[in-house]
Amino acid sequence: MTLPQVLPEDLPPAPLVDPAALQDLGAQLENPAVAKGFARDYTRMWDQRYRTLASALERGDLAGSMDAVLSLKTSSAMVGGLRLAQLAGELENALRAGDIGLALSLLRDVAARGGETVDELQFSYVLWDS
Repeated sequence: MTLPQVLPEDLPPAPLVDPAALQDLGAQLENPAVAKGFARDYTRMWDQRYRTLASALERGDLAGSMDAVLSLKTSSAMVGGLRLAQLAGELENALRAGDIGLALSLLRDVAARGGETVDELQFSYVLWDS
């Protein structure tokens, strides 16, 4: 029996933000305030991170694009931005396949999910008890 192939677009979307990720980070660091500060820095750096990625992709700079997308994927996962981290992983796969066109087409979604992730972090985690 052959099982059907499951493609990333067939999977349910990851949650926008998983609060457990920041709680886990705080526990690992033994300091929830440091984890909250990391999330606050993440929100402040979002625009710069996105511009760096978009600029590298638009220039066709594969190495710069890969560096930017790996940074985005890792930092997003650390703050619990699972949907954005998943999308960054798709963009990474496109880059590894040499498909700059696909990578460029994912930028709009990266911008949208990034903005939503930042909004959720600011509302739910970063600004409370500041």
